[in-house]
Amino acid sequence: MEPLKLGVNIDHAATLRQARGVDYPDLAEIARLAERAGADGITIHLREDRRHIQDADVYRLRQTLTTRMNLEMANNPDIVRIALEVRPDEVCLVPERRQELTTEGGLDAAGQLETLRPTIRALSENGTHVSLFIAPDRKQLEAAAELGAPYVELHTGAYANASGDALKREIDALHEAAAYGATLGLRVNAGHGLTLGNVGALLDIPNLDTLNIGHSIVARALFVGMERAVSEMLAAMAR
Repeated sequence: MEPLKLGVNIDHAATLRQARGVDYPDLAEIARLAERAGADGITIHLREDRRHIQDADVYRLRQTLTTRMNLEMANNPDIVRIALEVRPDEVCLVPERRQELTTEGGLDAAGQLETLRPTIRALSENGTHVSLFIAPDRKQLEAAAELGAPYVELHTGAYANASGDALKREIDALHEAAAYGATLGLRVNAGHGLTLGNVGALLDIPNLDTLNIGHSIVARALFVGMERAVSEMLAAMAR
């Protein structure tokens, strides 16, 4: 079995920058430190409201990253146009609401087949692998397979917020979804709300390819630096 890979989301380094409207911290340097520590890829979310990552960041990081770029985005024509120009290695299509603090809930791929289909086709034909950020739900997995998306990313937010009996149900749901996704020919990633304290329970889920983790790594980096924060997460995943 291949080692579980880590994608590091650097959105919240940009949040810190945007709080003052300055040009630091330098996202290219943040990404370089994450890559040097062993990150397998860098994730950024170009939101419609541009609250953290900016258009210029996407273009610049495409030139400076030495690993994979994973661009999270809504199915918005303006952002699709940017993705087609930049040609990231991977795009993860996510739901997006202006009022939310962060992405809440998975994409309803099953309910948006006809609107998602042309976007997935255009990105795929342009050389970008497409992933859908979905709840661990059979209907959504089947929709992803029908749409021809090679990847899904299972939303782990419900797991991260659960306790007691609910926690076991969420872990079981992730196990089942990863196994079922593999039978549909999907490669399965996971992410949202993952920390050093809760990532361990996901390590024996079958067929997982990549964990995308951001907020907790950036927060930890305030204490120990970006390289060590990434190294610590990789060590936790290796166990």
